[in-house]
Amino acid sequence: MSGKYSHVIVIGVDGAGSWFREADTPNFDAIFENGAVTYNALSSNPTISAECWGSMLIGVGPEVHGLTNGIVSSVPYDVKSPFPSLFRRIREAYPDAVLGSFCDWNPITHGIVENNIGVSHDTAPDTELTPVVCNYISENKPDFLFVHFDSVDGAGHRSGYGLPDFIQRIHEVDKLIGDVHTAVRDAGMLDETLFIVIADHGGANDENCKGSHGGWTDGEKYVTFAATGKGINKTELDEMNIRDLAAIVLYAMGISLPVFDENGWTSQIPEGLFTDYEGEYRDISHLTGAAPRISKVHHESELV
Repeated sequence: MSGKYSHVIVIGVDGAGSWFREADTPNFDAIFENGAVTYNALSSNPTISAECWGSMLIGVGPEVHGLTNGIVSSVPYDVKSPFPSLFRRIREAYPDAVLGSFCDWNPITHGIVENNIGVSHDTAPDTELTPVVCNYISENKPDFLFVHFDSVDGAGHRSGYGLPDFIQRIHEVDKLIGDVHTAVRDAGMLDETLFIVIADHGGANDENCKGSHGGWTDGEKYVTFAATGKGINKTELDEMNIRDLAAIVLYAMGISLPVFDENGWTSQIPEGLFTDYEGEYRDISHLTGAAPRISKVHHESELV
């Protein structure tokens, strides 16, 4: 590997929105004490899992990748798509890279990640998946690893976003994040790792405190992003979109970014994230449909 980092680890926490700042998260706080954090990263529109994780792992908006929960649950991602996932871009740059995608919500691995490029994968509920992930890190020292936790979103659907059961579940997932970080440290990888935690969307509640998402309220569209590692500024980021995850990972691994195109690749490096990056951040609010919108359709929590 010839990038800035030998390893990039991304933990995605489905449905967590910006509520990490409301929860008791001792592991998150310690891990990112000297890192870059924001609770105002802008989600993709609509704020639904496939549209959001697709944006993050492909680097384009939902209007370009066209993925929905129904599609990713039933159709493998096109291995010849003009918009390859991060995994395919990394594989093409580094043919021997060790790649893993371990997801509670399995459609991510099969409906957003190409299935023929040697990506290790497994699926299980968060608490069962975590020791599998930690063992994988210990034995394989992956170059790029994506981990998806879904139980926070499930708590939001059942008990309401931002309410006590939901906040408690973030606290419990915080321990799992700590376990993964410890596995990276114990594998001797930490000094050469970019470690990221990101949410895809938040949620909104009805009068019965049942949660949903898909709309464009503040609770749905603003989410947590945090990164730490050598060359990451200790800062609160002013502006970013969740699709920027793709550009961040490629840049960290020393892979040239695709040309910015409003009809295609719109992932960028947030200003102030890396100490050695000074590029200008483009306003893409006209592409995201960033105007107030209330969710009217209930979306069931994604199932394994």
